[in-house]
Amino acid sequence: MNEFPLIPLIVGGIILLVFLYFFPVSLWITALFSGVRVSLLQLAFMRVRKVPPSLIVNSMITSTKAGLALTANDLETHYLAGGNVPSVIKALISADKANIPLTFKQATAIDLAGRDVFAAVTTSVNPKVINTPNVAAVAQDGIQLIAKARVTVRANIAQLVGGAGEETILARVGEGIVTSIGSSRSHKEVLENPDKISKLVLSKGLDAGTAFEILSIDIADIDIGENIGAKLQIDQATADLKVAEAKAEERRAMAVAVEQENRAKTQEAKARVVEAEAEIPKAMAEAFRNGNLGIMDYYKMRNIQSDTDMRDSIANPGASNSGTKPNRDETRLS
Repeated sequence: MNEFPLIPLIVGGIILLVFLYFFPVSLWITALFSGVRVSLLQLAFMRVRKVPPSLIVNSMITSTKAGLALTANDLETHYLAGGNVPSVIKALISADKANIPLTFKQATAIDLAGRDVFAAVTTSVNPKVINTPNVAAVAQDGIQLIAKARVTVRANIAQLVGGAGEETILARVGEGIVTSIGSSRSHKEVLENPDKISKLVLSKGLDAGTAFEILSIDIADIDIGENIGAKLQIDQATADLKVAEAKAEERRAMAVAVEQENRAKTQEAKARVVEAEAEIPKAMAEAFRNGNLGIMDYYKMRNIQSDTDMRDSIANPGASNSGTKPNRDETRLS
């Protein structure tokens, strides 16, 4: 009999907890005393839409105390879109205190674009310094210079959505440094006037289309690197030497080929001479038969040939006489 009164109490307690979950009365009272007009029904609908009522109400209290006119529907819509409501509220308050024009629509767009809107406002108030990596460039005298710069930037609120980031700033500054050093006649000019690089780079308007505004570019350090000009000349001389050697080898090969060809032609000519000499006895025999050559004419020719061989042997002692004796068959031809 004593257990029956407990069941209604338990059921009533569960109903009360469910009611307080969907209707956070304490949060509604806090909002009411903070000057935020929101109904219990709105808080219940937030629970149904899986939106934390405490997050929306606390953000509205903060914005109301800061003098910002925001509605619960705006904050709830931004939360459902995947935005960071507290970050947007802090960014709007910081921008308002710093007299930076920033609307709720702009802040939510920046936040939904994946950027930290509060950090962007902070950077706009307190500019940040970006250190560039070592940038190597060569002056016109062939000396390499390695420069390192510090770029002071602040956020450009109007360009945060769709604007380029820090990587683009670093790339453009590096390009400007290379151009400035490359246009200098001597590396000494750059070492004497490093501010020349800063002025030239700033005059190019490198922050166009980016999410930042470049305030200053300061050259932190310049070191002397290699003598690129001399190195290139050495490489060119080595290449020219190899080309000359290749051409000389080509000419030598052509000369050897011509020499071999001439030797072949000489051997061919000698073969023709031998072949022609082999026809002489036949011609002489034919002359004897036809009566065009007498025996005395033949002996005179042999005497002349012997005299010629003797003179050749006297002129060239090492050479052997190549005189031929008359053939018996030839003497018989008359």
